[in-house]
Amino acid sequence: MEIISVIKYEGDNSTFVWKHPNEDFSTASQLIVHESQEAVFFLNGQAADLFGSGRYTLETANIPILQKLKNIPTAGISPFHCEIYFVNKVEQMAIRWGTDSKVQYIEPTYGFPLAIGANGEMSLRVLDSKKLLVNLVGTERVLSRDALTGYFRAFLMTRVKTYIAQMMKSSAINIFEIDEHLLEFSQALKEKLAPDFADYGISLERFFVTAIAKPDGNQQYETFKELYFRQYADIAEAKIQQQTAVIQAQTEAQKTVIASQAAATKRQQEGYTYQQERSFDVAEEVARNEAVGQFANMGVGLGTMVGVGGAVGGVVGNAISGAVADLGQVPTRQPDSFCENCGAQLTPGAAFCDNCGVAVNVKPSCLKCGYVFERPGKFCPKCGTKREV
Repeated sequence: MEIISVIKYEGDNSTFVWKHPNEDFSTASQLIVHESQEAVFFLNGQAADLFGSGRYTLETANIPILQKLKNIPTAGISPFHCEIYFVNKVEQMAIRWGTDSKVQYIEPTYGFPLAIGANGEMSLRVLDSKKLLVNLVGTERVLSRDALTGYFRAFLMTRVKTYIAQMMKSSAINIFEIDEHLLEFSQALKEKLAPDFADYGISLERFFVTAIAKPDGNQQYETFKELYFRQYADIAEAKIQQQTAVIQAQTEAQKTVIASQAAATKRQQEGYTYQQERSFDVAEEVARNEAVGQFANMGVGLGTMVGVGGAVGGVVGNAISGAVADLGQVPTRQPDSFCENCGAQLTPGAAFCDNCGVAVNVKPSCLKCGYVFERPGKFCPKCGTKREV
């Protein structure tokens, strides 16, 4: 029987638990435990003692359980048989996980049944070495990262799939917005999974949902996607049209302001006010009229126009004066009159009706402005023109 004198870890850093291949040692053997490791002694299938990092000489004084052994002395050295497990307590990062099947749920917006998958990473660390060895490792010689993930896969998948389906339904999360909730999913799932790992002496340090696998190519999903994007495309187009209309209205308003400012600058430079400018426009309109009676219809007198012309400038005054002068040369049309007996239209100046011969009783009127005289006189009381006898 070979007696081992040096006991140390000979596995790699990605291994959680490594069992030393030899099981026969002496009380003078040296035990070497590296940083972030623990060594657990098993005797007769029971966890006896635990050693942290450091170098130890195995003696009955520091291994109380050895005091109970009755070994035959061999050259002053007491051999004994036990199992030694090295537990790696460093945080094992970037451990991949993924759902083994699709998560079935009803999309809350349109009620489509959809199936999605999820995957991500997690990091684990041994929290209680004895609990891990007793509850999970058993008689296995090595516990690797893949093996440990395999042990936890069942409840890991159950928790992940159930939670994601419930969360998407209760919060009415649209499948096209799910990436916005990955951090929320990660934190909630870590809290839900941590107790399951702790039961086996494992600490779930970090848990990340990094991607949601959408059912691209599925007919139902493609139909749903088309409806969704068509809806939001219509909304986006309506917003663009609304924004375009607002921009156009703002542009027209800016043009109006610029034009008003330019007109104000012009008035200031030429020395007249806005009120005078409006009077100038009225005067031009009056000058284009063909009959003096239209002055009265506009509510403006000749004297007012001539006065405005003087205030605005010689150009306006000339326009008014010309208009007044031309009015005297425009022939005035006599108002139409009708026979009181038969209703026929009378010839202007006729004494008898052309139709029935009844004498016409017509009141005389002004030949210039058409005013009907109510009483005798020498001049028209409206325009001052001399009446013809």
